Amino acid sequence: MNRPVTLASSVAGAVVVALDGTVLTVAQPTLRRDLHASLAQAQWTSTAYLVAVAGLLVFAGRLGDRYGHRRTFAVGMLGFGAASAGIAVAPGVGWVIGLRVVQGVFGALLQPATLGMLRASFPPDRLRTPIAVRTAAIGVAAAAGPVVGGALATSFGWRAVFLLNVVPALLFGVLALAAREERRPPAGAPLDVPGALLLAVALACLVHALLTLPGATWSAPAALLAAVVFVRHERRAPAPLLPPGVVRSPAVGGALALLVTASAALNGGLFACVYVLQDGLGLTALHSALLSLPLAVFLIAAAPVSALLLRRAGARAAVTGATAVLGAGLLVLARAPGEVTFAAGFALVGAGFGTVMVAATHVVVRQAPAEAAGVAGGLQQTAMNVGPVLGVASATVLMGLGPAWTPMAVLGVAALAALPVCRALPGRPVPTGAPGAAATDVTPALTPAGAAAGRSDTPHTAHGVESGPYARSLGDHEH
Repeated sequence: MNRPVTLASSVAGAVVVALDGTVLTVAQPTLRRDLHASLAQAQWTSTAYLVAVAGLLVFAGRLGDRYGHRRTFAVGMLGFGAASAGIAVAPGVGWVIGLRVVQGVFGALLQPATLGMLRASFPPDRLRTPIAVRTAAIGVAAAAGPVVGGALATSFGWRAVFLLNVVPALLFGVLALAAREERRPPAGAPLDVPGALLLAVALACLVHALLTLPGATWSAPAALLAAVVFVRHERRAPAPLLPPGVVRSPAVGGALALLVTASAALNGGLFACVYVLQDGLGLTALHSALLSLPLAVFLIAAAPVSALLLRRAGARAAVTGATAVLGAGLLVLARAPGEVTFAAGFALVGAGFGTVMVAATHVVVRQAPAEAAGVAGGLQQTAMNVGPVLGVASATVLMGLGPAWTPMAVLGVAALAALPVCRALPGRPVPTGAPGAAATDVTPALTPAGAAAGRSDTPHTAHGVESGPYARSLGDHEH
């Protein structure tokens, strides 16, 4: 599969997942009425998918590393399309929930694989643009999803929103299946199935616990117990699920932490902002959506700008500035006196988050060893799935403790508090062989063997990763 087709497939996978989350949010009330479902059952049509995806992303990435990212992507897309078609003809809400779990399993397969395909096809010095294109496509899908979902649900019913993804999923799935798989080294160590099961239980229970806040459920202690057992297992496993070269990289760890923080701040802040606009200012849902359009516009515009910033200033400077802009935007939204100020706050949030997503994802893609690209992609996708759930859960709790604008202020401060983490990211790139290159600020990176080796953010020849749901706020789900 050549590079343009690989990029198109990666973008298609990201858009399919992003649209699935946004259109369903708008169509849920219609689904509930048509199937005579309770509110809890309607919510589980989203929750079941999120739990399944969160639990399997890392293991799915490992499968891509072992058996090929294109093959894993093809299975994920074909299964996702088939599950979508099944939901469209489901006779009851129980079938919808069950098939959403199946859809989540295949969604977990395709998401890390899309970034793995990019890493395998593009040299590191050309990864910025494909990742920026992918991020812009997610922004377009997030902005268009509620409109498309609302139009389909109104004109044809809720089943039509699930048919939307069937054709592109099957088309790109077959295309990837027919393409020639990249050469991969012979499989060595066995898959860490016990580790995969433990991590899946830990992440699935964590997401479930966050979704049920502020109430306390069995899933919170279960997540903690599974996490402790997983860490003990990984330390003793001869071939751990999470390669030490990935989990011990300060740059990768810092980028993942910033992705969680930024996506939590964005989604939690917007979740609360909806109530401020509609309950506080008395705006209609349509007026609120139109007022938030600067967020989508600047998120899309930030993608190509981020690629330029990465090339000229480096990941550290780009993410530091973008995180500050994101935090400032949320603080503006928290105390905005009128619509003009709200629009300005939305613009700042979109520009900041879009840049963080591109730049931090680029760090994860580049710094992880090539043979662990799928795992790195799974971790990035996990961050982009857990972050929004964490943000909305936090906003829900905070709204019960104070005014509706409190979550935006708290999450804005939390984003600014994460600024020191940016120091773990690579510094300004210096062309190879330039005077003083040896003295530049560099971040330890990983050789294919997983050993530490000093390296700046300059082009090199080693041979990826991302999605962000906006499920409950903008309507990547990234996702």
